[in-house]
Amino acid sequence: MGVMTSTDTPLDEKAMVAAAEKALTDIAAVRDEVSKVIFGQQDVVEKTLVAVLSGGHALLVGVPGLAKTKLVTTLGTVLGLDASRIQFTPDLMPSDILGTEVMDQDEHGKRSFRFVKGPVFAQLLMADEINRASPRTQSALLQSMQEYHITVAGQRYDLPSPFHVLATQNPLEQEGTYPLPEAQLDRFLLQVDVLYPDLAAERQILLDTTGIAETKPRRVLEGNRLQEIQMLIRQMPVSDRVVDAILSLVRSARPGQGNADTDRHVAWGPGPRAGQALMLCARARALYEGRLAPSVDDVHALAEPVLQHRMALTFSARAEGMSVRDVIGGLVRQLNG
Repeated sequence: MGVMTSTDTPLDEKAMVAAAEKALTDIAAVRDEVSKVIFGQQDVVEKTLVAVLSGGHALLVGVPGLAKTKLVTTLGTVLGLDASRIQFTPDLMPSDILGTEVMDQDEHGKRSFRFVKGPVFAQLLMADEINRASPRTQSALLQSMQEYHITVAGQRYDLPSPFHVLATQNPLEQEGTYPLPEAQLDRFLLQVDVLYPDLAAERQILLDTTGIAETKPRRVLEGNRLQEIQMLIRQMPVSDRVVDAILSLVRSARPGQGNADTDRHVAWGPGPRAGQALMLCARARALYEGRLAPSVDDVHALAEPVLQHRMALTFSARAEGMSVRDVIGGLVRQLNG
């Protein structure tokens, strides 16, 4: 996640409102443009855009054929970002992602190494079916996702700004997949579950995508404008009530913190990065929906996508047929009650 630098001065209230209203217009235009291409996945589009507007990465989880790849390529076009795509396979190597050094020889016969950049050097990196690659290759993304630079042969190479990873993942029950390391999962701001479309949306998909002409998205934003909105989101006010709701939710999801259900069902819970994600995403969700400050409802709505990949159940809870979503839903109901 990016940070506010010392040169970034907070906006006064009047300027904040004006900047927010302009951002609302831009976000609405992005939402409308995406909806021309992606049908019946409003919740998925919202959460993915919330992750990008917050300056983070998102993990899209669902069976093949649910337009996860199309959503990412559409967002790259609409947001005006330089995008690249990596198809993860079991034989993919870290150098296929980061780049590699090659030896050059000049006209005098002198030899030297030159670094050839890999597809990670993009503003929007689509990691397609990320859990089909080996853990060694998956870990190659860790440094870039957290530090926004990579190191090859002791040399640091900074990534473009903004930099976002939108990864797609098949459910782990499918053959030929490898679970992502917990440290890498924690780098994803949100896990977005992509479900089957409803009947009306699937009808529209059939009618609009099997003819001669197919709708193409147009560019709405540029990378620097996206960064301005991301900085604005970091300056949005958050009430003490919302901060308390975030802390209560995150801490109640950890075993040993006084919640009996969590102690019984959760092996390990979310760290402070989950609270940071909720703070940023609650602001972004408020702006996405046309509000200038987040509410407790935003926190509860984002509980599942923020927490589900940052928790693990005990063996006994899994044996009882429980899921992480069940536990998170129970925690939210307790806080609401």
